[in-house]
Amino acid sequence: MLKLLRNFLVLVLLGTASVTVAEVTEVDNQALQKLIDEGVPVIDVRRIDEWEKTGVIEGAHTLTFFDKRGRYDAQKWLQALDDIAPKGSPVILICEAGVRSKAIAGLLDKRLGYPGVHNHTKGMSDWIKQKQPVVAYDAKQPVQNKQ
Repeated sequence: MLKLLRNFLVLVLLGTASVTVAEVTEVDNQALQKLIDEGVPVIDVRRIDEWEKTGVIEGAHTLTFFDKRGRYDAQKWLQALDDIAPKGSPVILICEAGVRSKAIAGLLDKRLGYPGVHNHTKGMSDWIKQKQPVVAYDAKQPVQNKQ
């Protein structure tokens, strides 16, 4: 548990250290839908068990960041992200409640080549609470960063 907390705090600190130069925009459900309609890819950073439990936003890319123990491989994740959204293109990050995705968004500032990073402030829990559409997670769908 301490290792999980330590890893998360390191990531949060990395994310907040770049806040002064980051172009992270916090978005709600309405703004998220508008960005989806504009073709901005949604990156769902939750774990497989979470996707199976609640479903996913149709068309979202499932790209796990943290495993159940809180471990992560940022370099591997960034390589997988580049296959979905090449550097220089906007992305939307979403997790369960907006906490993990916000920390990850802090990593994707201009220095890493990702301007226009959007974080869903309240995450999938709010998306579902507001009765926004989801589709069942398809286990056949490739998981870009299986952890």
